[in-house]
Order: sequence, then structure tokens, then C-alpha cells
Amino acid sequence: MNPFFRPNIDDMEGYVPGEQPKPSSGITKLNTNENPYPPSQAAIAMLYSIDGEWLRRYPDPYANEFRRAVSDVLDIPVSWVIAGNGSDDILNLVVRACAEADRTVAYPTPTYVLYRTLTEMQPANIVEVPYGEDLRLPIAELVAAKAAITFIASPNSPSGHVVPIADLRELARQVSGVLVIDEAYVDFANETALPLANEFANVIVIRTLSKGYSLAGLRLGFGIAQPSLLAGLFKVKDSYNVDIVSCLVGAAAMRDQDHKNHYVQLVKLSRSEMRLALQNLGFRVWESQTNFLLVQVPPTNSDQMYAEKLYLGLKKLGILVRYFDQPGLDDKLRITIGTEAQNQSLLKMLKILME
Repeated sequence: MNPFFRPNIDDMEGYVPGEQPKPSSGITKLNTNENPYPPSQAAIAMLYSIDGEWLRRYPDPYANEFRRAVSDVLDIPVSWVIAGNGSDDILNLVVRACAEADRTVAYPTPTYVLYRTLTEMQPANIVEVPYGEDLRLPIAELVAAKAAITFIASPNSPSGHVVPIADLRELARQVSGVLVIDEAYVDFANETALPLANEFANVIVIRTLSKGYSLAGLRLGFGIAQPSLLAGLFKVKDSYNVDIVSCLVGAAAMRDQDHKNHYVQLVKLSRSEMRLALQNLGFRVWESQTNFLLVQVPPTNSDQMYAEKLYLGLKKLGILVRYFDQPGLDDKLRITIGTEAQNQSLLKMLKILME
């Protein structure tokens, strides 16, 4: 045990991000759900236009240029928007503001593992409620947890499913604490829970520019909630948590909805084609409203380590997908939707490995 750390920090494992090879490595990255297509040219033009004087000064502590862009695009008041260093920053703000040692954080599993990491850092009590085989939201069990924070990722990772709005509305009615609806993948989905932020004072909807806007490297996200809920989050955020580059480039990208929507449609089309192709190879493929697919290895293979072997085999061939070595997921792979060339390369290499 390290005497410098709090006991809970010594005990926790920490979040392990997906592998990140250098862009020049030639490796096909289908493991961390980046958008395979380029960012908006309006965003790139804004990046090149940034003056050195803007870099010399501190940025706007509230990232108001970006908040105004979100307000205009989503038709909500600026006062209902908080910007962060990626949507993970907003998740962290909620935990910092609402969770402590004698409070509980609850969420259904499997889901985004950062929820556990952030909760362990406080530390707070954790209640994990398993999804059933039908992936229906376990509302009664989550309500029974009496949590200060309830996290729901919708669309969810790694399953890719969307929680019906009616279920989220019922959960919002019954929970006593904050309901965080994490919509990181909402640009690829057919519906959004955004109206619930207007209906309920305890709901915050969180989004990111990493997925639909092809700006994972920029680190910019935002939360939408009533000002009474955001007031506490503004108190605990870092003074300048969004830098000037992210603020201006993100605002330009947000306003270029035509660009985002065009490439989102390409990803959704490729997702349908990939699902069919993987099913034809014998995989079970869950329906997805994200930019990835969760696949189960062919049931005809009796090797319990087959999913891991496919993951390692693809890695040796220069293709990264995500493998989770944990119960319920150790026979599955999560595969990001890439370009047409990347998708075809993956399918070709899978066929080689499976033969």
C-alpha cells in the first residue's frame, strides 16, 4: 500500500482506455469508436484562423461561444448548457458535486466502465444492476438503490441498444437523485431523451463531439439540464476547463450540421451492411444505434477463448477491435464501424482467422 494515497485510490484499478497507436502506424483502428470520416471543413478553417493572441490569454471560463452554438442548434437556452473537456468531464463534475462516502451511485451493467472509476475515486457506494437478456431497463432495482446519481448510457456501450424514452421518463419520475442520461452516441440513434431535461429538474443529458462530429482528439462535450442543476456543477468545474481552441473549433463544428449528418448517414449505412456480413460469418450481432457493433463469436466454436484469440489474431494482422475480459463479455467483440475499405479489410481478415 502506498502511504501517499487514500485507501480507495490504492484499491481501485483505474480506467483502462483502448489502445491508441500513432496515426502513422498503419494500424486499422476499430476499437475506440472514433468516427472514420474527417471533421467539418468549417472546423478545420477555424483551427487555422486562431490568432496567437487568443492563445496568450485565458479562455472564456464558460465557453460561451460554444454554448451559444449548442443553444442555436438544439433550440435551448444558453443557461441550460455546460461545456466540458469531453463528456467525461461532465460525468466527473456530476460525481464530484453529488457523490460522497455515504451516498450511492447506481447504473445497469454492462455499460461504460468509467462510471465505476469515477465513483471509486470519491469514494461512494456502488450498486450495479445487471441488464437482462432482453436488455430492458431494470427500473425497479435502480429505484430501490436510492442513489444520489443514476447513470444510464443510451445508446449504451458495449451493447449498442437504446433505452426507450418511456422507460427513462418512468425512471426520472421515481429516482430521488440525479438521473444522468449519457448520449455520447446519440448522433447515430433514432431518438433522443433531450425532452426529459425540460420535464424533470433532476435530469441531465450529456453529449460529446467525439463521435458524430469526428472530434475525439479535441476533447469537447456538454451537458443539458435546468439551471438549478447546473449551478452546482459550475461550482466544482475547473476554472478554465475548455480551452480556446476547443471552444471555437467546436462551435464551428456544431453549426455545420449538414457535414455531421452526411457522414452519420454513411456510418449508419455501413453499420447495416457490416451487421449482415458478420451474421453471414456466423456471428451473433446485436442491433445497434451507435457507430459500433457488439458481436458474439459463432456458437459452433467450443473454444472458450475464441473471442480473445480472434482479437489477438486481428491485432497481429494490424486491425484493432475491443475485447473485454469480463464475465458476460468474454465471448464477444466490440467492432467500430470504419470506412468501406477498413470494413472490408476486417471481414477479409476474420475469414482468414476463422478458416
